[in-house]
Amino acid sequence: MAAQRAYTTHPLVLRRVTVRSVHQVTPRMRRVVLGGEELAAFTRDGTGHPAFAAPGFDDHIKLILAADGDVHAALPAQLPHGIEWTPAEHRLTRDYTPRRVDPEAGELHLDFVVHGDGPAEAWSAAAREGDELWFVGPKSSLRLPERLDWIQLVGDETALPAIGRFLDERPLDAPAHVLVTVSDDSARQELALREGDTVTWVVAEPGDAEALEAAVRALPVEAGEGYVWAAAESRALLPVRRYLQRDRKLPKDRLNVTGYWHREETPAPEAETTADAAVREPARISSPLPWLVARAALQLGVVDAVADAPGLSAVALAARVGVPVAGVGVLLPLLSSYGVVVGADDGAPGLRLGPAGEELLDEHEREEYTGHEAELLLALTHLAPALRGGGSPWRLASGGTLHEAVAQDAERYGELVEECEELVFLLGGLTADPLWESIGTCLLTGPGSASVAAALDDAGRRPRLRVAEDAVPVAVLRGHVPAPDRIDWTAGPADVAVAAKALAHRTDEEAVLLLARLAGWTRTAVLVEASRPDGLSPHAAEAALHAYAATGSPLRDSAAIAALAHRSGWEVERTIALGWGTEATVLRRA
Repeated sequence: MAAQRAYTTHPLVLRRVTVRSVHQVTPRMRRVVLGGEELAAFTRDGTGHPAFAAPGFDDHIKLILAADGDVHAALPAQLPHGIEWTPAEHRLTRDYTPRRVDPEAGELHLDFVVHGDGPAEAWSAAAREGDELWFVGPKSSLRLPERLDWIQLVGDETALPAIGRFLDERPLDAPAHVLVTVSDDSARQELALREGDTVTWVVAEPGDAEALEAAVRALPVEAGEGYVWAAAESRALLPVRRYLQRDRKLPKDRLNVTGYWHREETPAPEAETTADAAVREPARISSPLPWLVARAALQLGVVDAVADAPGLSAVALAARVGVPVAGVGVLLPLLSSYGVVVGADDGAPGLRLGPAGEELLDEHEREEYTGHEAELLLALTHLAPALRGGGSPWRLASGGTLHEAVAQDAERYGELVEECEELVFLLGGLTADPLWESIGTCLLTGPGSASVAAALDDAGRRPRLRVAEDAVPVAVLRGHVPAPDRIDWTAGPADVAVAAKALAHRTDEEAVLLLARLAGWTRTAVLVEASRPDGLSPHAAEAALHAYAATGSPLRDSAAIAALAHRSGWEVERTIALGWGTEATVLRRA
């Protein structure tokens, strides 16, 4: 059996609320009470939307602001079941935790740390009764394990709303041990503690990683089944996560560590005038050298070795990672200049990680250097010949297609499955579609299959599921679906087939073969694919290039999907917009 799913999904709805009151909780925390008709069920543009629900103590809603003050131009498009983040140059978004939700009063309380800068803090400082605020979310709520003997809640001032709500509402009947770092004693709050609870306040600068780690290490290790929840500055949490995973050996389902904010190393520049822009130096194209050196340091184990044993000499490091001293000598000056390690100069007492090295301890961060995304990036060294002669850069780099590679590599296919986990938040439009009313059997294929199974489960849809994958993908998917014992892990006839991100790693020819194969099992198929860049992503401009690197085709829009379908004997019946640039295309056998 798979472990209990960690999250429950919610419909994504754009809501308008207005300020009812503002008051100071402490000199360091400002509370804004919001209300409005759209916290209840409401109708906009003929579409009904459910009442606001944020049942989890650390739920997040996304506030929508605008650098130029034109918030309405920054709003996303509301779909019947989801949100489409259309491009908006001046849009600013910030995630906040509801401190309190009162459905009867129609109120939502948000707490803002008073730190003197940032668009959300500035909005809260200027907020007056009647001012409007738009937000989206939450998209999901954390599911805590059902039986725990204790829980630790760790955070800085930004985590106080979530910690306070947990203690007020008590979603778990177990002793709570709270640790909070604050910049000043005036930031302390009264918390709803019970017998058996403990609270530790530590005065430290915001984002002080050493202080946070030392405080966490000083907490007593409780006996029995426990859970640790932590939220603070993202880089400050990296050594905490490492300690909890490697020293405390907490499994993934007993640990939730979330970066609530990211400290900027340099102050934000002043607003630039047109005259300033005219005389500014042109931007230089950055060298790939830092990326390649960081990749080598991760692959050789240099970053982990320095993290595990601070103070190593270059000679000791070379012995520890099994690389000649001369080879380590090639890397260290560059790693030092890029902030990956410090202490690499002559006469230094020993090596330790620098700010960039601390970031590389994060699993998601290091995937950009050593995971699937990194391999796609390296394939782009063949971009010019691929554009000139056709075919994918991946095929030119490796001699085979990406689909052929992932079908035989469990680790690589697992990365694709994890990339598709966000898909579960977008599938409400698909699972609400009337097509499911007559479906008894559903055939799944693609790395997004686990997300489709989870979304059907959340929506109360219970078709019999089958999986049409090769041996390696099937083995990977077993560990990600909600209830693997309810699934037939062999392909066969079905009322509908759902291919979830199955085309994203296939060439056009491979996509046509898959669609032809599905035609042998069903007369109705649904393709879930990204058809345009996500307008909220800072990397939207790179999406088409990544797709081309993988398949030799840019992101496939509706016309491209229709062409592939026609080649394999299908007709497009309709398209369901899911949001975030993703669509579900319903196909029928011609």
